[in-house]
Amino acid sequence: MDIRFEQVDFTYQPNTPFEQRALFDLNLKIKNGSYTAIVGHTGSGKSTLLQHLNALVKPTKGTVTIGDRTIVPETNNKNLKPIRKKVGIVFQFPEAQLFEETVAKDIAFGPKNFGVSTEDAEKLAAEMLDLVGLDGSYLERSPFELSGGQMRRVAIAGVLAMEPEVLVLDEPTAGLDPQGRKEMMEMFQRLHEVRGMTIVLVTHLMDDVANYADHVIVLEQGQIVKSGTPQDVFHDLEWLKEKQLGVPTAASFAEKLIAKGITFEQLPLTAETLAEDLIKGLKKAGEDL
Repeated sequence: MDIRFEQVDFTYQPNTPFEQRALFDLNLKIKNGSYTAIVGHTGSGKSTLLQHLNALVKPTKGTVTIGDRTIVPETNNKNLKPIRKKVGIVFQFPEAQLFEETVAKDIAFGPKNFGVSTEDAEKLAAEMLDLVGLDGSYLERSPFELSGGQMRRVAIAGVLAMEPEVLVLDEPTAGLDPQGRKEMMEMFQRLHEVRGMTIVLVTHLMDDVANYADHVIVLEQGQIVKSGTPQDVFHDLEWLKEKQLGVPTAASFAEKLIAKGITFEQLPLTAETLAEDLIKGLKKAGEDL
């Protein structure tokens, strides 16, 4: 299921003294099966764009197409509920949204709200809990007895229980330690690879963009200022520094090596690629001796 924005503007509280324009003439496409990262500073429009992805808000101007549904300013809000089953959003600190007395009930709440039987919703709860790396022993526990990382996994399982085609992640590893962040990102990568799920990642961590995304959209003051593959976006390190966006760790290290005379066919963005390139360089140097 593709998502397309065509000449999309969005203004908060239009025609009031508090009017604030957040998006300006956005044109973009999130392809089915892609892993798209959206980056930009606070206030760049990331969260506003994100809310358009499952019609939590409608464009003030322009068209958002989600699969076979077209959303325009005049679209009736009553007909948008099915879209929210197809596009699941994991907001920052989703564990704050847990409220049921057991993990099973919390995960099953969404499907039951969409008409799934109690029996099927319970099966979904068990399946999705396993998918996020927690076993069946957690089902009857209170979510409020769990660790922060476990609570987050339960909240994500609740979104996955809706069986969305697109999973939108808003800073999904915020507040986690490095190991927890790594495990969380690897879980999303498995969903992408094994289930073919389209992933949209909103993040300020450029290493995550370099390691996982196949497409990047850079927002600044509500406008797209650059888009393309990670290699397209990250090859110009000076531009990234000028925009204060951060640089992938491997690319930053490679830049120091380039200053010392080491050459690369193209700038390595991940630790794995950097290591491979250095090994190739050493082998070539050995052959030339």
